[in-house]
Amino acid sequence: MLRLFFNLLTDTSRAAVRFRRKAVRTQRNGFTLVEMMVTLFILALLTTVVAINVLPNQDKAMVQKARADIAVLGQAMETYRLDNLTYPDAGAGLQALVTPPSTEARRDGYIKKLPKDPWNRPYQYSMPGKNGAFDIYSLGADGAPGGENENADIYGD
Repeated sequence: MLRLFFNLLTDTSRAAVRFRRKAVRTQRNGFTLVEMMVTLFILALLTTVVAINVLPNQDKAMVQKARADIAVLGQAMETYRLDNLTYPDAGAGLQALVTPPSTEARRDGYIKKLPKDPWNRPYQYSMPGKNGAFDIYSLGADGAPGGENENADIYGD
């Protein structure tokens, strides 16, 4: 039997060549079900690992962005005080930083536009503040006073 198979492989007759060509043509190109399932499993595993490692960092990034925005607003507030000798009252709030002052020392406002916190709510302003002459803060992810973790209020330093 082995000799017959070997003869078939080495035979150069027309019948043998046709048989080999037919065998090559009947091979199918593509993936088997097992190969597809293994590929999908690997993709799902990678997606899970990325989601577990990236999503918790999004909350930290949002808190850091809020802290950075509050620092910028605090600097603009100090510049406002230098020009006007006082901080804006609670009624004017942060909007006073956008409108140009009545003095001719500055033609534009102190910032171009008021940013919103990472949760798309306006930053809060209170005067006098708990931590100093004024407070600029965000109410965190839940939008309510107090809270813990990402729901905690975020104040400037």
